[in-house]
Amino acid sequence: MLDNELSSTTCKKSFARSISLFLQDIFDQLINGFVEHKIGTTENFLSTALVQSLRQNLHLLFESKKMQAAGIGNQAVATHNKLIRSDVIFWLDRSHNDIFENEFFDLMDAFVLHLNHTCYTGINGYEFHYALYEKGSFYTKHLDQFKSNDSRKYSMIMYLNDDWQNADGGELCVHHQDEPLQLIAPIGGTSVFFQSNELLHEVLVTNKPRMSITGWLKV
Repeated sequence: MLDNELSSTTCKKSFARSISLFLQDIFDQLINGFVEHKIGTTENFLSTALVQSLRQNLHLLFESKKMQAAGIGNQAVATHNKLIRSDVIFWLDRSHNDIFENEFFDLMDAFVLHLNHTCYTGINGYEFHYALYEKGSFYTKHLDQFKSNDSRKYSMIMYLNDDWQNADGGELCVHHQDEPLQLIAPIGGTSVFFQSNELLHEVLVTNKPRMSITGWLKV
């Protein structure tokens, strides 16, 4: 797994030219939701075409047995415990030269530029992986920031599922302090944004394969 720095080409463009007004509106939905409710969501951060292409990538990776059991903890102390989490993952990287992954990274570069420009967050990198929860899989309650490494500042999840129904389960369950539990269905195209060290959350048992891209914005 390699961290991805912001692409130099994107960073050299002026901010006004780097993202469209349409994307700025979508980015602001995520940011404003986070500011107001500690978690932002939007339905069209990824285009329908990109969701479909990334989902196909995930299917091919799984069929070719390239996805691996997800660990718990950072790379130096990662352990595997299927009583805590039971998903399989594959890290995205520009070195793969996959046109759809690179389109995703270009979008993330634009979002980070906008986030830094509007909120002065100082984000300078990120890491993302495909995640597949097979039927019966889950991830118990946890925070995303490691105790031994606080470089993860914001968490993002982008769902790739097709025709998700309430009975399919697999909701993201967010534990707000002094507020009711928040359930977010993993509907394809939905994206989620929150602070990595703040919100305890879990993935409830899924009743059919559940697909996403999950990752963290870092300093």
